[in-house]
Amino acid sequence: MKRMELVVTAKIRLLPTETQHLQLVETMQAMKQALNFASKVAYEQHLLSSFKKLQVLVYRDLRELFGLKSQMACNVCTIVASVYASMKSNGERTLAVFKKPKLQYSYNRDYSFTKDGQLSIGTLNKRIKMPFLTKGQERYFDGSWEFGTGTLVYKKGKFYLHVAAKKVIHPPTVYQNVVGVDMGMRFLVTAVDSHDRHLFIKGNHIQNVKARYVRLRKELQQRNTKSAKRKLKKIAGQENRFMTNVNHCVSKALVRFAGKHSLLVLEDLTGINDTVCVRKKDRYVRFTWAFAQLRSFIEYKARLHDSHVLAVHPAYTSQQCPTCGFTHKNNRKKQIHTFICEACGYTSNDDRVGALNLRQKGIEYHHGVTTQA
Repeated sequence: MKRMELVVTAKIRLLPTETQHLQLVETMQAMKQALNFASKVAYEQHLLSSFKKLQVLVYRDLRELFGLKSQMACNVCTIVASVYASMKSNGERTLAVFKKPKLQYSYNRDYSFTKDGQLSIGTLNKRIKMPFLTKGQERYFDGSWEFGTGTLVYKKGKFYLHVAAKKVIHPPTVYQNVVGVDMGMRFLVTAVDSHDRHLFIKGNHIQNVKARYVRLRKELQQRNTKSAKRKLKKIAGQENRFMTNVNHCVSKALVRFAGKHSLLVLEDLTGINDTVCVRKKDRYVRFTWAFAQLRSFIEYKARLHDSHVLAVHPAYTSQQCPTCGFTHKNNRKKQIHTFICEACGYTSNDDRVGALNLRQKGIEYHHGVTTQA
């Protein structure tokens, strides 16, 4: 199996002195002003996503008007150009306004980690050194990770540095455990491993929360006032953060259940919303279910545990009997969430049957890999 590159974001909290805190605030404010200045020039001159042309026009002004260091000025042009490139791909043609400062640093050029365990980071005036906390992120500082761009974040009076960390990994060819993973709405995850251990993570409470957001959104849309529109934007962010947190917790629990050197077999649900038929009252919940995000979280957490995720075609995984192999849509009784094989009479939870069939596909795949090895 080919080697893979794992990229994660390590988040560390900075512990600046009062003077250093003010220096960082000043730097971020200057960066915000510089970003909006460069954005306006790019928009008015129709440069938009052209980094080189924008840099020629604004580089000197960024240095003189806002006091930016050379690399900071270059980073401003990079950020503005990338934002307009993203907007262009989405069909947007408006002026990009930076409401929050976005300060990026290049590793070993704008920021670095000193031998005495401190962070050295650039400001408008000079580089400053300060201690930092890596609570929960210690693994990324064991010397096996390569650092990249760092983004300075200011939140509730505290500074954080989000560091891109990269590591090349070699997935094992022999797995100690094969886990079939069925994902859905009633059970977010139903998993069965090689040792016949089971994991069920219910999704009822998620549906209840989303239903509450649906009711609240409908009420606000009917009001159609400015305050209601502000509230709509706010709850959209709340709902997204809620689902992201749920997916983090679910993926963490699943990978921990599987253990190291495991093969996790999932259904490839890409494009599932384009083909599935859903009752009207369930459509919002179903179509805003972040399956892709959950899968991506499972994948990168699995890699951190020297494990691998295999996505297989979902055809018939819920209709095939794991005992006799008889496949028919009538085997699955959706209304009572039960699988009853019409050939041999095997009966079980329908989600569990899906996980069992996925596990079998993983076993067959693993056998093929080890045979080739």
